[in-house]
Amino acid sequence: MKPLTSTKNQRVAGQQTNKLSWSSPLLPLSLSPSLPLLPLLPLLPLLSQPALAARLPSSVGEAGIDALKLQAAPYNLKGRKIAIGQVETGRPAKFGLDKAISHRQVFSIERAFFRDTPAKPNAEVEGHASMVASVMVGKDKALPGVAPGARLYSSAAGSSKKSGQPEECISAQHIAEQNGGDVRAINFSFGEPLDQTTKLDPVLDGSSLLTLCVDWSSRVHNALYIIAGNQGKGGIPVPTDNFNGINVAYTTRRVGVFAKVDYPNLSDTPIGVARSLIRREINFGPRRSIGLLAPGANIELYELDGKLTRVNGSSFAAPHVTATVALLQEWGDRLLSKRSKIADDLLPKPQAKWTLDARRHEVMKAVMLNSADKIKDNGDRLSLGMSRTILTKHNQNWLNSDAYTSRNIPLDYQMGTGQLNAFRAYQQFNGGQWSPEAPVPAIGWDYRAIKTLAYQDYVLDRPLLKDSFISVTLAWDRVVDLQDRNKNDRFDIGENFVDRGLNDLDIFLMRAEDSNSANSVWSSESNVDSVEHIFHQIPATGRYKIRVQYKRQVNQDPQNYALAWWTVSSNK
Repeated sequence: MKPLTSTKNQRVAGQQTNKLSWSSPLLPLSLSPSLPLLPLLPLLPLLSQPALAARLPSSVGEAGIDALKLQAAPYNLKGRKIAIGQVETGRPAKFGLDKAISHRQVFSIERAFFRDTPAKPNAEVEGHASMVASVMVGKDKALPGVAPGARLYSSAAGSSKKSGQPEECISAQHIAEQNGGDVRAINFSFGEPLDQTTKLDPVLDGSSLLTLCVDWSSRVHNALYIIAGNQGKGGIPVPTDNFNGINVAYTTRRVGVFAKVDYPNLSDTPIGVARSLIRREINFGPRRSIGLLAPGANIELYELDGKLTRVNGSSFAAPHVTATVALLQEWGDRLLSKRSKIADDLLPKPQAKWTLDARRHEVMKAVMLNSADKIKDNGDRLSLGMSRTILTKHNQNWLNSDAYTSRNIPLDYQMGTGQLNAFRAYQQFNGGQWSPEAPVPAIGWDYRAIKTLAYQDYVLDRPLLKDSFISVTLAWDRVVDLQDRNKNDRFDIGENFVDRGLNDLDIFLMRAEDSNSANSVWSSESNVDSVEHIFHQIPATGRYKIRVQYKRQVNQDPQNYALAWWTVSSNK
């Protein structure tokens, strides 16, 4: 394949590799000729290395998202029987179908497609898609995937010469319909540049067809879309302006552990000389793009020819999040099945409900965002047992963030709510579902509906400890409807979507005895986001409650929401 010379008419993935290779139809972002040379300079020593150095700590293990702990006893979670999806321009190689498979490819996919038809042998096979798949379902003992037991369905939308956003939406819809319509999460490690849209002056305002498709499908098919975040000048912005999924940026190792936002991540405040460019690459207006971080720098993976390589980018951070959904959902399905035998010490309290609400995409979103690592706990539980302090590109932590100091900003530009921690997400999820009709425990979640101008109070059953932190996350959907011309309840080429807007919900941290939210201790009150997030230090030991308030109706009433909370109870 000839080297690509322009990114103007192609989709690009958040990928960088350790060598110059044109075997993939996707141009590694750091090597794009349309980008300035400066971001590439720090990578030149890596590109020139003839071989890999010593094995690096795994992104799946304790240095990364700590998923290996869940794979081992006593949890034994591998994502078994849980369906997850993958949509890219190409697809992974599949045993029994394709010749381009090395003996080192130790993963299998359930089914492979070209858009909405079965994949043809040796067609649309792509190294990038195979490496992304191996992060999710890899079974290699040396380089394990996050959820090696999950069922992965993959669709290739086709190169930019063959397809566009309508075809990508067809692919996403087809994947969402697999496994009897029960696909829990779908990974997008690709995207569309803004100049691929038909608008005269395009901005990331959520109006692109692919973005609308993602938000429509997430609600209609109940699938959580995980999107590789913006990366580098000219990045992959569409569909990172979605509301209902999670956009993922990536971290690099610091003193051996993944703990710092890597420099090529674009997401940053649009100021200075790059203001006009960055504004085209982040969400229009005050809404933030990134929801979560995951490891993505120097990830060791096998190429199609079996050679070990190191890759960088949000393309490889996103599948860590997608596959974590499979681990959590296997646990949830165990609890829903009376046939499973689970140790008593692993079960949530008997009072906790465990219903099909545990499968809701909004619940998964709230659980993973709320349990993310921010500030390392010193062993006194005050920082909720978090495993590490996460730093921005400029070495600032969450406590330096405007998201920490402002009631109107729920997400940090670079960090979102922090870095994914799969084991902490399990602990959050295992807290169980609790109703606001009675006092709730220190850790839990809920899924329910609320009417316009109403509120729900979740009163904590025990006093919270002074100087401890509380983490609360609220998630709900933007409503996007399909303009279904032929009335077949499916998106077809030539059809479009209509944005019905986003209802406005807020959350408040209040003293238990207070009734007026104006007297709240803290709050998250963005009027543009589909996520509200509180991370706040408790000012005094005492009884507190969390209030969910439906502030303003734009579309439907009532509004469904997912809420997750994590607190530290006092022993008094």
